[in-house]
Amino acid sequence: MPFDKSPCYQPMNATTHFSYIDSPLGQLFAQGSEQFVTGLYLPDHKGWQGADIDCQQSDAPFAALREQLAEYFAGERQQFDVALQLLGTPFQQRVWQELVRIPFGETITYGELARRVGQPTAARAVGHANGRNPISILVPCHRVIGTSGKLTGYAGGVERKEWLLAWEHSIVRSESSPLPRSQQFVTAHP
Repeated sequence: MPFDKSPCYQPMNATTHFSYIDSPLGQLFAQGSEQFVTGLYLPDHKGWQGADIDCQQSDAPFAALREQLAEYFAGERQQFDVALQLLGTPFQQRVWQELVRIPFGETITYGELARRVGQPTAARAVGHANGRNPISILVPCHRVIGTSGKLTGYAGGVERKEWLLAWEHSIVRSESSPLPRSQQFVTAHP
């Protein structure tokens, strides 16, 4: 998944676009430019203030994102390859880039994530950076859990985090099943 770490929200004179994308979790809000996705927000996403004043609603820049999300929710995609522009502090950047390395259907703890970014005593700071992730699902902050295995905070709501983890685990389990996918019974409800 290509990243741009530019400190600018968008290149000079670039138009910021947004679009709504239907999903089993409700309507997602996508934001970005012609080149990059800069935000993907779940309904009721904590800390999200809505579209920038200068945003233009347009579905065209998000065609690949829309298609890949449909494949993800159909159980046909485990990694995304749309271009992302993740904007944050250098520490947040490291955390978010490490999130993308967590395999589909697996979880790690905040402490493990802190170790992976070279800050083994910074689990709380990692949790804070995790909570500021602007690109839900594609940068899978939902795959980080508490040390006890408890599902802790999620900007889109803990119930959606639980749903995403259950969904991914059901896909992983079905891939290891000897039955063809069409004969497996998999339920996933938001």
